[in-house]
Amino acid sequence: MSRVDVSIKRLDPAVSLPEYAYSGDAGLDLRCNESVDLAPLERRLVSTGLAIALPDGYAGFVQPRSGLALKRGLSIVNTPGLIDAHYRGELKVILINLDAKEPIHLEKGERIAQLVIQEVPTVCLHEVDELDETDRGAGGFGSSGVA
Repeated sequence: MSRVDVSIKRLDPAVSLPEYAYSGDAGLDLRCNESVDLAPLERRLVSTGLAIALPDGYAGFVQPRSGLALKRGLSIVNTPGLIDAHYRGELKVILINLDAKEPIHLEKGERIAQLVIQEVPTVCLHEVDELDETDRGAGGFGSSGVA
C-alpha cells in the first residue's frame, strides 16, 4: 500500500483530525464543526474546521457515509465533492436531508462524510475527427440491459 503525506491545518483547535475507522479503509472520516438541524429535503453548507494541502497530482473526493445515508437519509449534494491540489480554504460539505418527513440533527463533532485522496493524472487532450470503434460504441444509459 502506498503512502501520501498530506499537510492538514486545524482552523478550530478543538476539531478532531480525520482518521480511518478501520485499517485498510479508503475514506478518512470528516466531522462537522457545528451543530446542524436539516429539515426534510433541506441542504446546507457545513464546516469541518479543517484545511489541507494536497500534493500536486492528487485530489480529494468527499463522499457520503453509507450508514448515515441508509439510516437517516443524509447525503451530499455534489457527491463526490472535489478538492483540487491547490485549494487551501476550509473543507466544507454540502449536506442534504433526503428524508421527505424526518429532520436530521447533527451534533458538532459527528462524522458526516468521508475524504478519499487519490492520485489523478494530468490529461492531454488530442482532438480527432473520428474516435476508435468499440463493442459498446455510443450505447449509453441502459444500453447493457438489466439481466
